[in-house]
Amino acid sequence: MLVDAFLTRATMSGDLSVAEPETEILEIYGDGGAEWFSDDKETQKFLKEFKKSSSDAAVKKIKENFKTLDHVTLNIGVTGNSGAGKSSFVNAIRGLSNDDEGAAETGVTETTQAPTPFTHPTMPNVTIWDLPGIGTPKFKAKTYLSDVHFERYDFFIILTSERFKENDISLAKAIKKKKLLFYFIRSKIDNDIKAEEKRRDFNKEIMLSKIRKDCEKNLKDVGNPKVFLISSFNFSDYDFNKLIDTLEKELPETKQHALVLSLPVYSLEVLQRKKRHLQKMIWLTAFGSGAIAVVPVPGLTVACDYGITLSFLESVFRSFGLEDSSLQRVATRVQLNVMDLKAEIKSRFKDGVTHGTMKSLLATPSMASIITLKGLMSGAVPLGQLPAGAISVPIMHYLLNKGLKEMEKDARSVLEKAQLL
Repeated sequence: MLVDAFLTRATMSGDLSVAEPETEILEIYGDGGAEWFSDDKETQKFLKEFKKSSSDAAVKKIKENFKTLDHVTLNIGVTGNSGAGKSSFVNAIRGLSNDDEGAAETGVTETTQAPTPFTHPTMPNVTIWDLPGIGTPKFKAKTYLSDVHFERYDFFIILTSERFKENDISLAKAIKKKKLLFYFIRSKIDNDIKAEEKRRDFNKEIMLSKIRKDCEKNLKDVGNPKVFLISSFNFSDYDFNKLIDTLEKELPETKQHALVLSLPVYSLEVLQRKKRHLQKMIWLTAFGSGAIAVVPVPGLTVACDYGITLSFLESVFRSFGLEDSSLQRVATRVQLNVMDLKAEIKSRFKDGVTHGTMKSLLATPSMASIITLKGLMSGAVPLGQLPAGAISVPIMHYLLNKGLKEMEKDARSVLEKAQLL
């Protein structure tokens, strides 16, 4: 098998690194052995590709899927009446405060005069559109969808800070007629809580339930729509995570991926959500990067497709909010010095994803590590179908998981320092 050949070549060339403990490998994969891989849907999809076509054709298709997933566009249309909190939501979902550079302008009057695109600060393929309020002089209810170019958006968010009005209901019906996705958000919930919490009979859960039922009753003509109660200033409270759960179920898979990776890292739950999506990408990266014979990159002991591997690790770094601009935004929000947050990044990626970190991560695993991996993945990966001279996909999969785990640990430390856990 290829692993055996790789073992022989690495031993003879003296490329083997210092042995990594078997416990480190088991910590990443658990003790499920081949079952861990065979139960994974992504693994099964790639195995089928290898079985029904040549390895070169399969790898080519996998690389195309990787590029598609890495560059998929997502356009979100956010609409509502003036003062509903549209612009604050547009800013918050991009991880920005209302006074940050590049933030959408906010105000109590209608500040949006035309559909305005706001690109995500770290994912340029994700755009949040601040749409003018429906029923304004320039945007009549009857022609609203065509006026804002409805075909541009993957889904709509309809916001209100009070009751949903007739125009909101008419818009929802029009969107539904065109078979597009839409979601109702009752915004500024934190303001409602503050206004009522001084009452002697105040009960937060009862109040939230009352607001939700009132909104649903008001929207009964639309069918049975879900209403999400949200504060743009604190996504970790109320229904924002429920909204993302719903979007993950209803959006196409590639759009789900773009949405989740673009979310600001405001809680451990979001970090874990991102990790799950990135783990799916590891299979694409491992097969696309390690399943064909490639010319070795100078300075790296593992022969791989350097571009795909680099792109994946950079995606992890950005998605986990470890780059300087994201750390600065978090520091400003929690009133900490950004250097205090940077000090929590202690892995090899503390200076980013550089050639030095790539060289360190992609050093050939030790013989003991490869033997352990071989046992864990036996029967799960079609090593015999890979072309001669290719790096073992399981080894690449392990190294990428290792990088992901290191950055996850850094992100956890940052969240803990910022008291967001």
